[in-house]
Amino acid sequence: MGIDAVFLIWPLLDSAPAHDLVAEFAAAAPRVVYLSSTAIDDDAARQSDPIVQVHAEMEALLHDAGLRPTVLRSDTLASNARGWTQQLRVGDVVSGPDVARTAVVDERDVADAAVAVLLTHHDRPDHEPHVLTGPEVLVRDEQVALLGAALRRRLRFQVLPADQARSRMLADGRPEHLVEALIAASVRRPRTDRITDHVERLTGRPAGTFAQWAVDHAAEFGR
Repeated sequence: MGIDAVFLIWPLLDSAPAHDLVAEFAAAAPRVVYLSSTAIDDDAARQSDPIVQVHAEMEALLHDAGLRPTVLRSDTLASNARGWTQQLRVGDVVSGPDVARTAVVDERDVADAAVAVLLTHHDRPDHEPHVLTGPEVLVRDEQVALLGAALRRRLRFQVLPADQARSRMLADGRPEHLVEALIAASVRRPRTDRITDHVERLTGRPAGTFAQWAVDHAAEFGR
């Protein structure tokens, strides 16, 4: 392959198509950095929802192939808020399923952490994953309020039951298989209060806040 390092993001909700790719990696033996999820429970036989399950399967697949990947487990990405864009173009209410509170992380911090690992070999001696979080734990209505402050609009979050949330996300144009996975995550994924300093360890600067992310991306949510 002529490649000595790979940053792998798996975009599918099925790990089966990755087998041939991982076999190619195993033959070429590059360093592999895999972007995974903080929601993985290493002690669970089955993960909470399809999104976390596929991440767990991908981690296992890479380890079983003998690649000894460096794993970056990311918390909820701030960029997921872009899923509210269509609703905010027509009103001041974001409606959707309630989700467990997490330490939302700026995707730019995740990208910088990945670059640091790829370029400077920040492998942990025990091969444990790097756990990338933001600096504060947020529930969904707190995220919406912070985005509203950046937009100078009084926004609010409206919790929808699963069936209504499914219809709302389908109306927003999200693929059906993704919507089903997101609904499962909203119902089953446990809350967490975990905050780490791994972003700072890897990048040399503290993780950014969701409030700053909202300010930096406010133009994307204009009417």
